[in-house]
Amino acid sequence: MAAVAATAATKGNGGGSGRAGAAGEGSGTRKKKGPGPVATAYLVIYNVVMTAGWLVIAVGLVRAYLAKGSYHSLYYSIEKPLKFFQTGALLEILHCAIGIVPSSVVLTSFQVMSRVFLIWAVTHSVKERGPFQVCVNPGALPDFVQSEDSVLLFVIAWTITEIIRYSFYTFSLLNHLPYIIKWARYTLFIVLYPMGVTGELLTIYAALPSVRQAGLYSISLPNKYNFSFDYYAFLILVMISYIPLFPQLYFHMIHQRRKILSRTEEHKKFD
Repeated sequence: MAAVAATAATKGNGGGSGRAGAAGEGSGTRKKKGPGPVATAYLVIYNVVMTAGWLVIAVGLVRAYLAKGSYHSLYYSIEKPLKFFQTGALLEILHCAIGIVPSSVVLTSFQVMSRVFLIWAVTHSVKERGPFQVCVNPGALPDFVQSEDSVLLFVIAWTITEIIRYSFYTFSLLNHLPYIIKWARYTLFIVLYPMGVTGELLTIYAALPSVRQAGLYSISLPNKYNFSFDYYAFLILVMISYIPLFPQLYFHMIHQRRKILSRTEEHKKFD
């Protein structure tokens, strides 16, 4: 799950520029053949739609904030498009599997499914108020973890990240990539990655008491399959996994940023 926010700079599964986009761009002498014209047209349409979808989410957040005058529980204003477009990212696994995007199926699956998991198996599923929730108007909202302020934290980070990412892929496929978009993709993750990870961790932590109390998604012994599963313990393991993965991915992206942007500056000098 720590790879969730790494999409800010490493995910290449939507657009055709390759997994670990920096590596794809920096291969230099050996470039893989791009997708055919039909696949390219499809990928352009897919990325345009996804860019528009995340823009709808961004506009929805701003409009809800202006209408309410508060940032609390803004999740409800964009819940449906968020679930739709984040779940729609599952198509990116298919893109890798059929070869129209030269990215790792395993890594892409991990990155996409980790977000889908957080949206559906945590934010959507946990029905009790967590320890960090600010209840501005008691009784007006159900006691869902969706009302946690930490949810808004990762939603904002995801929204900005995905608008930049899908725009990057769209313009890359059209061979007209503005430098500002390239710069944003390899720079804003410096803030967005820690922001997203913080929101994700706090949201999972807020869900733990309710998961434990309700036994959500847990399987107890004895049963005919002689199998047990503790969802509460699983979520704790997910949180622990951030400890080794976060710094590794973060500093990898810092390294990729230096390599890609410095190469861009060199090209500018020659031009």
